[in-house]
Order: sequence, then C-alpha cells, then structure tokens
Amino acid sequence: MTFLLVNQATFPPAPPATIFSEKKSRSPSQNSQQSFDSSSPPTPQSQKRHKHHVTVQEATIVGLRKPGQIWATEADLARRNTAVDGFHGDPETIYNNMPPTYSYDADRIGEDPTRNRETMPYIDDSPSSSPQLSSKSRGSRDTVSSGSLESSKSSEPDLEKGLEMRKWVLSGILASEETYLNHLKALLLPMKPLKAAATTSQPVLTNQQIETIFFKVPELYEIHKEFYDGLLPRVQQWSHHQCVGDLFQKLASQLGVYRAFVDNYEVAVETAEKCCQANTQFSEISENLKIRNTKDVKDQNTKNSLEALLYKPVDRVTRSTLVLHDLLKHTPVNHLDHPLLQDALRISQNFLSSINEEITPRRQSMTVKKGEHRQLIKDGFLVELVEGARKIRHVFLFSDLFLCAKMKKQIAGKSQQYDCKWYIPLADLSFQNLDETDSSYIPLVPDEELDTMKIKISHIKNEIQREKRANKGSKVIERLKKKLSEQESLLLLMSPSMAFRVHNRHGKSYTFLISSDYERAEWREIIREQQKKCFKSFSLTTVELQMLTNSCVKLQTVHNIPLTINKEDDESPGLYGFLNVIVHSATGFKQISNLYCTLEVDSFGYFVNKAKTRVYRDTLEPNWNEEFEIELEGSQTLRILSYEKCYNKTKFPKEDAEITDNIMGKGQIQLEPQALQDKDWQRTVIGMNGIEVKLSMKFTSREFSLKRLPSRKQTGVFGVSIAVVTKRERSKVPYIVRQCVEEIERRGLEEIGIYRVSGVATDIQTLKASFDTNNKDVSVMMSEMDVNAIAGTLKLYFRELPAPLFTDELYPNFAEGIALSDPVAKESCMLNLLLSLPEPNFTTFSFLLDHLKRVAEKEQINKMSLHNLATVFGPTLLRPSDKDSKIPTNPTQAITMADSWSLEVMSQVQVLLYFLQLETIPTPDSKRQSILFSTEV
Repeated sequence: MTFLLVNQATFPPAPPATIFSEKKSRSPSQNSQQSFDSSSPPTPQSQKRHKHHVTVQEATIVGLRKPGQIWATEADLARRNTAVDGFHGDPETIYNNMPPTYSYDADRIGEDPTRNRETMPYIDDSPSSSPQLSSKSRGSRDTVSSGSLESSKSSEPDLEKGLEMRKWVLSGILASEETYLNHLKALLLPMKPLKAAATTSQPVLTNQQIETIFFKVPELYEIHKEFYDGLLPRVQQWSHHQCVGDLFQKLASQLGVYRAFVDNYEVAVETAEKCCQANTQFSEISENLKIRNTKDVKDQNTKNSLEALLYKPVDRVTRSTLVLHDLLKHTPVNHLDHPLLQDALRISQNFLSSINEEITPRRQSMTVKKGEHRQLIKDGFLVELVEGARKIRHVFLFSDLFLCAKMKKQIAGKSQQYDCKWYIPLADLSFQNLDETDSSYIPLVPDEELDTMKIKISHIKNEIQREKRANKGSKVIERLKKKLSEQESLLLLMSPSMAFRVHNRHGKSYTFLISSDYERAEWREIIREQQKKCFKSFSLTTVELQMLTNSCVKLQTVHNIPLTINKEDDESPGLYGFLNVIVHSATGFKQISNLYCTLEVDSFGYFVNKAKTRVYRDTLEPNWNEEFEIELEGSQTLRILSYEKCYNKTKFPKEDAEITDNIMGKGQIQLEPQALQDKDWQRTVIGMNGIEVKLSMKFTSREFSLKRLPSRKQTGVFGVSIAVVTKRERSKVPYIVRQCVEEIERRGLEEIGIYRVSGVATDIQTLKASFDTNNKDVSVMMSEMDVNAIAGTLKLYFRELPAPLFTDELYPNFAEGIALSDPVAKESCMLNLLLSLPEPNFTTFSFLLDHLKRVAEKEQINKMSLHNLATVFGPTLLRPSDKDSKIPTNPTQAITMADSWSLEVMSQVQVLLYFLQLETIPTPDSKRQSILFSTEV
C-alpha cells in the first residue's frame, strides 16, 4: 500500500510568498489512467485523457485515526471536532434523539459552483485535526489491519455504546446517500430532453457533447440507487447483529465507474462552459437545475448549477475511505461485517493511492509553467461595489494576476475557505477607464447611519467591560463579542467612499471602495511594479483556478478584518485625545512643482483624511511650517502623503472617473503611547520614495485636552465668560463670532470640508492674539488668511469658553432629553431647555445655528451635512467643565475612559443635530429679526 504524506509549508507572515507546488491543494489537478480492484471503462475523450487529471488523496490510518486524512472536507473536521465519544454529526442532534448528518455528506444544496468546490480535498497533517488522536502517538502501521478501536479491551458498556454509534453512523450515511441521489437526479433531468432535441433540426447540444458532459452519470445513479435501496431496509430493521458490509464491499468494487468519471471530469466541465457560451438556452438550463431538498423547508426545490453538480461525484469518491474508516471504528472485530468493511477500505485506499502515484510528478505543472513560480505579493480586505451593493472581499495580488475572493462564513471548528469571484492577469489589467462615459454612481452611506453604528459599538464595548468586571459567564461575553463583530464589520463595510477601479482587456470594470488615498496609491504602485514583469495574457482552467484559490488559505498574510474582536487582549487600544502635528518641510523632490501634504489617521478600523497643508508653489524644498490639531479616536497610525497639485487638467491621466493630483510619496509612523506621553514636542523624519518630510508631534490625552479651565482673564475674549464679553462689547453676540461667520459666509461656504479640515495652527494662534488684543486690523488679516484657519479660530473660541454654551447646569438635562423615545415629549423637553439658557448663550447659539444651516445648504459642494457639522460643533458647544462629567449612566457600570468619552461625544452630537434639523427655533419673546446683529457701541 502506498502512503502519501504531504508536508504543509509554513509561509512567512509577509509577502512575497512563493507557491512552489500544489501538493497540499484541496483541488483536483490531474488524472491517471489506471485503476485498482476494478475495471476502468474508456472515456469519450480517450485521446485527451493524458492532458486532464484530477487529484485524489489517500487516507493513512494509524491507530484511531491518523492525521494526514485525504480530502476531508471542512464539514468533516467541524463534526469531528465537536464529536462526543466518537459521535459523528451535529452535536445538537444528541439531545434531539435524531439521526445526525453524518460527515460523509458535506454536500450543500443551493450553493454556487466555487462554493461547492471549496470542499475539495486536502491533506491536514496537524494533530488537531483528529481530536481522538491528540493525546496519542502516531504508532505503527500494524494497527491498520485490525481496523478496530481496541475492542478486545473494551468493557461491555463501551461495546454497547460503540454498537449504538454504528447505528447513528449508518443513519447519517443513509441521509447522505439520499442527498447525493437527488444531486444525480438533477444532473439526469435535462439529459432526456437534450437527447431528444439532438435529433431535431435545431438541437441544443450534439449527442457527442451530451455524452461528454453527462458521461457515466446514469451509471453512478444506478450504483448508488442500488446501494441506498439495499441499506434502507437494513437500517430500518436495525439490530446490533445487522450486517451491511456486503453492500459497502460491492460499492467499493464499482469504483472503476468513478475512475472513468474522474478521468473525464475536466473535459466535461470545459465542454459545458463552451456550450453555455455558444447557446443561451443551454446556459439558462445549466444555471437552474432544481434539486429536491431533503430537509424540512418551505422551498422543497433548490436551484444549483451544472458545474456545481458535476463536481459532486468527484467530491464524493475522494471521501470514501473516511466513511469506511468511521464505520470500522464502531464495528467490533468479531462482528461479521468487520472483514467485509476492511476489504472495502483496502479497495478504496488502493484506488485513491493509485491515482496519487500517477499524478504526483505532474501536479506542479498545473500552476507552475516553464519553471516559473507564482508568488503572492500582497493581500488584504477591500470593499467591492457589486451592482450597487457593498461586499467584503479578500483580494490577492500574485506576481502574474490579481484575484478577488469571497471569504466564506466561518463556522466554529472549520478553517477559512474562499470562493474566487474573478481574476485578471496583470498583463490585461489597467486603471484607465476604457469607456470615458462610464461614471458609475457610488452610493454613499449617510453620516448619521455611520454615527449610529459607532454609538452601538461603544455601547457594546461598555457592556463587555461591565461583564468582565462582574465576572459573568463567558457565554454572555461571547454573545456580546459576536454583536460587536457584526457592528464593526458593518461599519467597515459602509464607511469607505473613495473609488479604486480596475479593468480587464475587454473593458469590464471592477470597483472597490477605499477610505484612504494612501491605501489606493499603495495598491496601484505595487500592481504597476509587477506589470513591468508581465508581458503575456493567459487564462486558467477551472481546476487551476480552484487550486490557486485554495492555496490562498495558506498563503494569506492578512488573516483578519481589522476588528476589535480580532485584537489580542494585551494589544494597545490606540490613543484617544488630540495630536498636534507640525509639518515643517520636505526635501528630495526631483523637479520644481506645486506641492502639498495631507495627514490621515485610523479611527474605528479605517483611515480618515484629517488635515491638508497649503500648496507651496514652484519649489523643490517646500517649507510649510504648519501646525494641525488632529483628534484621535483609538488611533494607532499617522500617515502622510505628498502631492503635486494638478492645475493642468491634461497633465495627469484620468483615473477612477476623476482628475487626481499626482502622489509624489507616502509614508507612515506608528503612534506609540509610551513615546508620546511626554508633553514635549517629538521631532521625526518620514522617508517616502527618496523624499523626506520633517514633522513634530505632541499628544494630549482626551482627559486633559477636553478639560475647560476656569476664567482667570480680565481682558480678551478667549477663555472669558460669554456673558462678560457681550456685556463689555455691549452686543448680543460676541464680535469674534460675528466676524468669523461673516468671513466664512463671504468666501468659505463652498470650501470642501469647511470646519472639518484643520486650519494652520500658527494662523489660528495669530488670529486668537489679534482678537484678544482687540486689534483693529483683524478684519484685514482675516481676508488674507486661509478660510480653514478662520473656521478653526471660531471653533477654538467656543472650545476655550470656561463654561459650555449650553451651561454645566443644563447639560445633564440635555443629555437626558435627547434620549427620550416619545418625539412629542422630546421636542417639549429640548425646546424648554434651550429657552432656559442665559440670554447671551441662547442668542449666540441661535446666530451660530442659522449660520451652520446655511453652510449645510451647500452640502453638495462643501461636503458638510448637518450631521458633519453637528459632529464638529457638538462637543465644542456642549462639553461640560468638569472632566469627570458623564452622560447619565448606571454608577455600577465599569467602563473604559475611551468608550465613556465616545458615548458622551455621541450624545453631544445628537443634541446639536436635533436643533439643526428643526425648521425654526422660538425665542423667549418671539422676536428674532434684529437682536442677533444688535451692537451697541
């Protein structure tokens, strides 16, 4: 007997990783022409047999069950890992007293072809794949001949239990056979009408095509129908002395029919594909084959494709040894069935082994051509836009192709699996849109919905922390973690809005959505670099593509979507607070250009653009010296991108249906909490493609950065009570507020990201000093400054008020009012609270509110919705003076500071958003026409 063991290679955590062979692939690759213990009928494509092969693997049995089993499906492993005392199937059925779904049947009804073929065979050489063997040595092969589980040493109760398990195993096999027969029936269903049409003047397929596609399917059906009809009455009239070994022995002796089917499999699939392309009627038939569902569901018929059903027999035969092994496991040595089952197992093992021996020397040629090795260069998770719907994809960039895969839903006990959605050879891939009229609409998710997701995430994190402190059961925490994973996955799915399009040579476009220009540029650069080495187009066969997709499971370097649930307990949660960044200068540019930089930080698992320097024109060494204050929400990385401003619209290529500035370089730096705890400035240099950018950074934790300081100033306006300022100025609204609003409405309403994009910190400080000293030239200074600096000055004024505009006394009431469910009660509460504000506070807020609504009217241009504005101004206007203040909560709740702040900020945003969405705001005396602009000098 031949034992085929394939070592599992361990690939490095970072690319490039090389595929040197496909020995551990789960997919069929090549066939052979020899059969053991059975005759092998000729195929209709005997002349082509030497070119088409399918791999099947042999199970090596040592002791109870030796790792190295062949082509076991993930369903098999899942069921074995959940087995109770050798129970095979769904463990829940133990308590339902229902026959389990035996692991022999991994067929799933109603799935697409690649999903079904993901159950392709593989070799697992890890001890964990066999829970019964985990504590045992591999032993010698002498135990193969026994096929028993040390039954001679078993006690009577153990023997009785084993015999009972034998019944359950056979019940599962019976149910599996019924499903498999339904699959074969579905395959046979179109055969008769197709054959009848072949004799007419308008045939759908020729007789030769029909014979090739459905080769040996009728024979397989008859073999398994006979097996099922023989097994059913024996299981129904069950006793411990019942014999079934003769049925399995006969089934094994007919494996020659499977050999013929396997030899013809790839030719059948290729013929079917060609026929589908040539005949729309056959294409419709092949995609809508109805299968009778054996489960108790409303829809008794499930649609499946021809390709998926053609793979069923291949998948079936490759697991024949698993079935026999598990049946032997629960058959005592002295049982009449034992020698018959042993013989059936021997025949099956020899059958699988013979194919392995013949295809092993050829297996590498399936994916490695002319001695070249395909390497994995980069992989990661992206959001694909498919017919307006967002889908999470795992994309793999190899040295010669770009592959997009769907990650299957992972079930406990099952390893990760993929379905290939599409691929493009790098020689055929382009970023240029061939159809200039194509401007695919990208559906954007409203910021309100994204904010709601963030609120839910923060609430769930708080619940998890509370349960951990209370030492509650792990089931509660696991349930909360599942909810957290769902919400974070949804946020990552819905948040990206930047298009990244790739196109094949036929003009077919595929669109990904990315949140970061850094990431988009990274993918483009590395693809273009690989394209320099790719000159020829090619196509993969169905089997080659499946083999490559299966190899991705081992080759992947990015194993998890960036969720909190995937982080280690001791991993840093990131920084919460404010990061002051000074972008000093840059060197290393090759030609005089108009240059600027942008800054990105990560938040809730994705990156967001936070700041942009001014454009430094006609220079090789820009000296920006601009300071930005960036809010961090669990951030761990700061990214910087350097651009050449595109004033000439024809200078750079049109990509992603829009004119883009040229990225000159990009780099990033990790935000290490320990290094940034020092309150002094930290200087650093970030290198990017030969360019060096000099930065200085200073971090202030949220606890201190949001703390309002009591007013100690007698002069100036910053940090002085609003009542004092308006009384001194004899105005209803502070002069600084009116001046900033006037300038922004004059030239900033159409500025993209107004109030969101950070202004230059030095300009903001200059304006602050001018307002504090009552500089008469402040209006002239403002007219010459970047409008974002003016917006930043206005925000800074409200942030530095010694008490919030909504007052410390009323803040808890606003937080409670916004949480009311009844809309009538909420409106009454919120308006009464607003009218209770001191007159300077109320008047200033009303003035600011009208301004923000006018900003939002230009949302299509400036991208600032009411929600965006509420996000910017909510904490600024409502944040209470006491840093320990929290939104009303159960005092027994133990929550982290970071999540506590997140919840509080969300509440503040919701309060301001509520007033922004109201059409009118009443005044105490119902007179609003003149008081807002009243100034008495």
